[in-house]
Amino acid sequence: MGVMVRFCTRYWSVLIPLLAAVVLAGFWGRSLNGVGIALVSVALVGAVLAAVYHAELIAHRVGEPFGSLILAVAVTIIEVGLIVTLMLSSGDKAASLARDTVFAAVMITCNGIFGLSLLVGALRRRVAVFNAEGTGAALATVATLATLSLVLPTFTTSEPGPVFSASQLIFAAVASLVLYGVFVMVQTVRHPDDFLPVEGGAEGDVVLDDDEHEERPTGKQALRSLGLLLVALVGVVGLAKLVSPSIESGVESAGLPHSAVGVVIAMLVLLPETIAAVRAARRDRVQIGLNLALGSAMASIGLTIPAVALASVWIEGPLMLGLGATQMVLLALTVVVGALTVVPGRATLLQGCVHLVLFSGFVFLAVSP
Repeated sequence: MGVMVRFCTRYWSVLIPLLAAVVLAGFWGRSLNGVGIALVSVALVGAVLAAVYHAELIAHRVGEPFGSLILAVAVTIIEVGLIVTLMLSSGDKAASLARDTVFAAVMITCNGIFGLSLLVGALRRRVAVFNAEGTGAALATVATLATLSLVLPTFTTSEPGPVFSASQLIFAAVASLVLYGVFVMVQTVRHPDDFLPVEGGAEGDVVLDDDEHEERPTGKQALRSLGLLLVALVGVVGLAKLVSPSIESGVESAGLPHSAVGVVIAMLVLLPETIAAVRAARRDRVQIGLNLALGSAMASIGLTIPAVALASVWIEGPLMLGLGATQMVLLALTVVVGALTVVPGRATLLQGCVHLVLFSGFVFLAVSP
């Protein structure tokens, strides 16, 4: 028994993603009873923890900002696959699915994860220090992508309702891909130092070499972790999909609007980034948390909109992308507050709490519109 416990403790990061995949395969396409829901929920939590572990190991091997980019893009690609699959199978019910999911992801990342990173960093060092140049560029990109893809459809007149015409949708998809691609090039090739953690000092902020005192994993270990990360992320999204009917039933039983379901599912899918961001902030690497937050928001828009534009060829009915008035107010306030937070390059408890209150407002209005 003791040998088995030691074996599981040592190899948990390998066993849990595989077990999550087994649970996903075993319950896929079946309705869950109480025992099934409990088992899927436990597997989901384990897959999230394993995904964070392997993402941090890969980040340590490749360094920043590549590590944050890998986790954000991996989660988003799988999330996009889930959205497109649901849209293709749900028919008219999926008209606003992409909009609601992308908006929820933006609010969770730009207020929830962003605010938590600042709050944890400020609690640890009184002042959370980050790179204003890189963070400001990321926020500007997120604001532009969100406006082009989610705000403009409400005001265009070529088609009735908050929808794009075919040519407008193609333009938004191409613009999203181009802008996201240019940002990735700037982040990883042209100006990577703008996205590295910094430390405040008497002579100004100093760029840090993240975890330079620790031994880097080998290439073989990093490749193994990359494979297990993908397995864990597939498990996270797939298991979240399995429990979504139970979440829907609970939401309906409580008399809540259907939009609350998207918020809960988005929170589950974004758990790996949230935990990784908080752990980075606890290590005085607030910039990594902000990279994860804004990178995930950017990838959610920049990859989802082109994907749903392509999927719209096979989807019957309108594709509603335009936000409502309440959502646009929250988005505008998020951009303005984010800009004021980013400009100084340092934040206190106040800025972290402001973003978290904005996030709480989003969740409250999703439950009680």
